[in-house]
Amino acid sequence: MSLRLWLRDRRILAATIVLALAAGIAQWLLWWLGPAPTTADLEGPPRSGYTLHDARVTSYDKSGQPSFRLQAPRIDRREGDASLYVDAPKFQLPANEPGIPDWQGQSEWGWVNKGATLLILHGPVEMHRAAFDDTAQAELHTANVSVWPHDKRLATAAPAQMIQGDARINGIGMRANLNEKHLELLDDVHATFPPRQRQGQL
Repeated sequence: MSLRLWLRDRRILAATIVLALAAGIAQWLLWWLGPAPTTADLEGPPRSGYTLHDARVTSYDKSGQPSFRLQAPRIDRREGDASLYVDAPKFQLPANEPGIPDWQGQSEWGWVNKGATLLILHGPVEMHRAAFDDTAQAELHTANVSVWPHDKRLATAAPAQMIQGDARINGIGMRANLNEKHLELLDDVHATFPPRQRQGQL
């Protein structure tokens, strides 16, 4: 072996050793100077969906008063947004006032958002309230109603009919505030009111 080849092999071997040492030192410096490894937070299993049969649900507002009650043969909770899908719900919108009965109702199916601040009633919606004091019983017939139960507000774009005693009001589109006892029909409104009974008339 010539001297030239021997020197070249020695230089290659030395360069390889130097590169290996440099890589080891760089890795050690990175470990020593780098941030401390973070510990992973302990996480439980993901929240799963579930199905309830013959279920009863009560939602409360911020003051602790019931805002609505649901009774249904089946309620499904969705995993993604924790909303509820309700089959054939029967529901109550409590008046939370002494002597005033709750509004009762039913629809084909319903949906409740995660915070229970919005209740959507799909299909035909029937609601009624029993008579009290000198106020006649009331009925509401409509469809596809949005309910904001904490505010006791209702709205729909569908035809609606309100019946109270002998009075009937029909229209398309409705807004109502049950706390303020206010009902507004938005279009094509027709009303029938019984004649007022004259004084002394039987």
